[in-house]
Amino acid sequence: MKTYQDLLKVENEEDARIKFVRDVISDYKLSDRYKTGCIAKEYYDHKNVTINEFQKLLYKVTGEVVPDNYSANWKMAHNFLNRFVTQENQHLLGNGPTWSSPDTAKKLGKNFDVELSNAGEAALWGGVAWGFWNLDHLKVFSVKEFAPLQDEEDGAYKAGVRFWQIDSTKPLRAVLYELDGYTEYIWRDGKGEVLHQKRGYIEKHVSTKVDGDQIYDYENYPTFPIVPLWGNKSHQSELVGLREQIDCYDLIKSGFANDVDDASLIYWTIQNADGMDDTDLAKFVERMRTLHATAIDDEGAKAESHSVELHYESKEVLLTRLRADLYEDAMALDTKSLASGGSIVTAVIEAAYKPLDDKCDKYEFCVKDFLDDILSLAGIEDENPTFTRSMISNKSENISNVLQAAQYLGEEYTISKLLNIFGDGDMVEEILKRRNEEDMGRFTSGAEEGEKSEENEEANNSTGEEENE
Repeated sequence: MKTYQDLLKVENEEDARIKFVRDVISDYKLSDRYKTGCIAKEYYDHKNVTINEFQKLLYKVTGEVVPDNYSANWKMAHNFLNRFVTQENQHLLGNGPTWSSPDTAKKLGKNFDVELSNAGEAALWGGVAWGFWNLDHLKVFSVKEFAPLQDEEDGAYKAGVRFWQIDSTKPLRAVLYELDGYTEYIWRDGKGEVLHQKRGYIEKHVSTKVDGDQIYDYENYPTFPIVPLWGNKSHQSELVGLREQIDCYDLIKSGFANDVDDASLIYWTIQNADGMDDTDLAKFVERMRTLHATAIDDEGAKAESHSVELHYESKEVLLTRLRADLYEDAMALDTKSLASGGSIVTAVIEAAYKPLDDKCDKYEFCVKDFLDDILSLAGIEDENPTFTRSMISNKSENISNVLQAAQYLGEEYTISKLLNIFGDGDMVEEILKRRNEEDMGRFTSGAEEGEKSEENEEANNSTGEEENE
C-alpha cells in the first residue's frame, strides 16, 4: 500500500510521479476496501452478485459437468441493502442539518444538503465517502473512485488520487490532490502524461478592460481539503455481515420459483433407458416442454408420467425468518410490523424506531466529525448542527397533545409545533406575521368603530340640545 511518505520520495521527478500515481490506483484496486465497495455498490444497485453468477449444473455418466440450460433458472435479487441504507440515511439527513447561524447554510451553498445526503449514502454502502471542499461547494467521491494516501506517522490523510475511466478502451484519467495543489494526468494506450500541471485550489482573479478576467495567483487551504465521512465506527460497508443472509434469501426464493416452474409440468420416468445420462434426460424434458411430444428410439423403452406435489411450507417459513433476521441485524424499521391496521399509538411507533434511532446516533457522530472538518476548510464558525429525524407518526394523537397543552405553551410555540406536524415548519414566520396583521386589522377596525360611535353620540347630543332650545 502506498503512503504519503512514498509520494514525498518522488516529489521532484515527473516521470516517477506519473508511475507513482498509476501504482497507487493499481494497489488500491487490490485492497479489501475497494473490492468490498465494488461488490456493495452492485447490491445497492439491486444486482445481487452471487445470484447473478449462479449456474445450475448437470453431471454426465462419464463424470463430465455441463451447464444446465434446460430446467428453470430464475435469478431474483432483492433490494435489501438499498432499503437499509436509504432508510438510515434519510432518517438522519432527510431534512438536512439545522445550523445555529442562518448565514452558515448560505455560505455552504444551496446544494450542500443534497451533496451531504449523497455523501451519506456512499459512506453507508462503501464504508467511507470523501468530501472535497472546492472553494464554495462540496464535491463527493465514493470509495470506488478515490485512493487516499495516509501519513505513516500520524495517520492523517494528506494526499489522494481520484481516478475514472468510462470504458476499458478509453483513456484513464486521474487527479493527484496534495496539500499544495492538484495535478491532472491521463493515460492513452498505456502511456501516461501530465494533462495539467500542478495548481493551487483557490484561484485569485483580476479583471481589466483590456485583458478581461485573468488568474494572477493561487492559494491553498491550511489542511488537506478532502476529508472522510465514515458510515460507522467500524469503517466498513453496511453489506458486511448481511451479504450471506441476502444471498440465502435470494437463492431460496429463486429456487422456490424454479420448483414452481418445473412442477407445472408432468414428472416423467423412462423405463429401459439406462443409456440416457442427465443431459439426455434434460433434453427429453425440454422437448416435452416445447413440443409436448417425443419419440423414444430404444426398443422396449417406455415413458410414464407422474404428477408432482410441491412442498412449500418450509421454504416460506425460512424466507419469513430470514427477512426478520435481516431487519433485526441491520437495525432497520420493518414498516410491515406497523401496518397491522387501525390506529397505532405513538409509544408503539417510538418502540419500533428504537433500534434505528440507536444506529443513527452512532452515524450522527460520524456526520458531525465530517461537518466539523468541512466548516474548518470553508472558514465558517458555527456550533455543531442539529438534525430533525424523519419519522412515521400518529398525527391525530400529536395534534391532540399539542392542543391540550396550548394554554401552557403560548401561541407562537403552539403554531410552530402544529405546522411541523403538518410538514410546513418553514411557514411559521409567515403564519405568525399574517396573524399579527389580522390582529392589528381588528384593533384598527375596532378603534375606528369606536371613534364613529363617539362622533354619532356627540352628533345626537348636539341635535337634542338644539331641539330643546
